[in-house]
Amino acid sequence: MHDPCESFAGECLQLEFTYHASRITHYALRFTFPLVIAPKLFHLSFVSEKSSRLKKFIQSWLINTLAVLVAVFVVPGIHFKDHSLITPFVVSLVLGILNAFIRPILVLVALPLLILTLGLFMLVINALLLYLVGIVLQSHFQVDGFGPAFLGALVISIVSLCLNVLTGSGNARVEFRRHNRPPPKSDDSGDGPVIDV
Repeated sequence: MHDPCESFAGECLQLEFTYHASRITHYALRFTFPLVIAPKLFHLSFVSEKSSRLKKFIQSWLINTLAVLVAVFVVPGIHFKDHSLITPFVVSLVLGILNAFIRPILVLVALPLLILTLGLFMLVINALLLYLVGIVLQSHFQVDGFGPAFLGALVISIVSLCLNVLTGSGNARVEFRRHNRPPPKSDDSGDGPVIDV
């Protein structure tokens, strides 16, 4: 049997590929390939990984765009200054960029308030970010004050959560379970239900 490493002066690369059949099961396969073949396989795995990430990004961007549109139509005080088709997409993109880069800093600074309010201060942080989007995109998007920004951030959060649950994207999962109650005891010994306080 011919060893492929002999034809390439003994330079082989030990690669480990992980095939994800589902989110629960993982199969690991080990192969030995010559150094010439390995870059092609790495390219194929990176392309499929990049396309998966791109698909998730576009799906998240569309969901956030729909959420921003709902907030503009529902909350008085939030509106687009121009009626261009691209404006909602730009607003949701800027909101996503601010959420990715500025929100972690705000969360870290406001950590004591977040702990004290059991996470409800996150609504204030979301409102500040939406208000900041209105400042950054003054010529296209306007938020009239903190009140509309707070209501708009609340609407965007609820709509995004609902759409993420419906599409199955994101980390939001809703699970309904039905448990059958155990049958009541037939003997009447006087032992009623015990309530622990």
